[in-house]
Amino acid sequence: MPVQIASGAPGDAHAVHADSGLYIWLICLVAALGGLLFGYDWVVIGGAKLFYEAYFGIRDPAMSGWLMSAALAGCIAGAALAGMLADRYGRRIILIISAALFLLCAFGTAWANSTGVFAMFRIIGGLGIGLASSISPLYIAEVSPAAHRGRFVAINQFTIVVGVLLAQTVNLLIARPVPSGLDAQALLQTWNVQHGWRWMFLSGGVPAALFLVLAMAIPESPRWLSRRGRHDAAQRVLARIGGDVYARASLAAMRTVQHTAVDAGAAWRDLLSRRVRPVMVIGVVLAVFQQWCGINVIFNYAQDIFASAGFDINQGLRSIVATGSVNLLFTLLALTLVDRWGRRKLMLVGAGGLFAVYLLIGAAYAMHVLGLPVLLLVLAAIAIYATTLAPVTWVLLSEIFPDRIRAQAVALSVFWLWVACFVLTYTFPWLNAHLGPAGSFWLYGLICGAGFLFVLRRVPETAGVPLEVLEAQLERRAD
Repeated sequence: MPVQIASGAPGDAHAVHADSGLYIWLICLVAALGGLLFGYDWVVIGGAKLFYEAYFGIRDPAMSGWLMSAALAGCIAGAALAGMLADRYGRRIILIISAALFLLCAFGTAWANSTGVFAMFRIIGGLGIGLASSISPLYIAEVSPAAHRGRFVAINQFTIVVGVLLAQTVNLLIARPVPSGLDAQALLQTWNVQHGWRWMFLSGGVPAALFLVLAMAIPESPRWLSRRGRHDAAQRVLARIGGDVYARASLAAMRTVQHTAVDAGAAWRDLLSRRVRPVMVIGVVLAVFQQWCGINVIFNYAQDIFASAGFDINQGLRSIVATGSVNLLFTLLALTLVDRWGRRKLMLVGAGGLFAVYLLIGAAYAMHVLGLPVLLLVLAAIAIYATTLAPVTWVLLSEIFPDRIRAQAVALSVFWLWVACFVLTYTFPWLNAHLGPAGSFWLYGLICGAGFLFVLRRVPETAGVPLEVLEAQLERRAD
């Protein structure tokens, strides 16, 4: 069984000045706009898929899977670069770059007149997702006081689901009702196919522009500033966050840890060192598990899943919005639980709960009990995921790694997260065709069962522990 990590160290959240609370919320919300764009760009394609495929005349499942997963190629590249870039140039500038990439993707995808151009701009948007998904939670963890770090990092997941719901709602508002029974030629002539899907993608330019402007106003991470020897600048940021006493204590703790790490530096080879390797394994496995638990196929292929459950196009779009609404409500619940219940317990609840629900969804498809029962089970799966695996994985990834390699370790974990997501997204049409919906969901259920056992045996509790204390205790466990 994992060892509980003790808290209580210089710079703990109890020293934070109450008047600084609003400032912390503001800078965390701005950083978390990267999560909102991540969610928006990730899901907007689900509502547009039927229409752009009709426009481009796509019939080949392989091409359909490629256009759906092209953004993931960019995600993988962005995540691979994020750690190196964030350590060299700082966290803030990477957030600004990701915002610019989101903006370029919104305009370019809406303008595309061929599948090649469409895929290219989806890859550019994926670069933005890869950068933001690595650096937004990392930045938030590095500016947050320990006792509330889980809540603040979970804001990033909250904005992701806001982005998901926003994209789903915009898709529903833009799409015009489609008469039932249209053949392929008649569908091609509808407004949705000729123009609507373009407006769906273009709408992402509004939050992207907002993120770009606001990201220029937030401070640099104090931990990055301290590691670069800019201690006065780091102390000024910390004082804004928690007051002078908090700033002095936090900076002293940072410099102590950073001093012991000077010789090791932040080289990539440290990621596989004996002391770091066990934590690196936890991070990569949790990142992969968050994707292979299967929820993202519900968002990416929602129209297909609801069609197989007997919903028409219009009912499917409304059901997709229902999934986003449930996702948002239960992510709000997660904000209240992640520090109160702790990370480990929520991960166990999530893995075990999805295991059970997926078995029921598979049984419903196998016995042809479709329609409303499938919708309710899908909503239950999303509720469990939104409360547990979705936010808690990002929290754990942002806090379990040592300071000297945190950016690279988070980036490497997120790299594997996007590789796993690419495999999940690309293979679902094949799995669905060969195993059917029942077999596909049963397979994801088995993965969730394996994830439950891994969390039970390997994942420690980290709630409320200052990052410097957590670093020391996790590395001692590896000795």
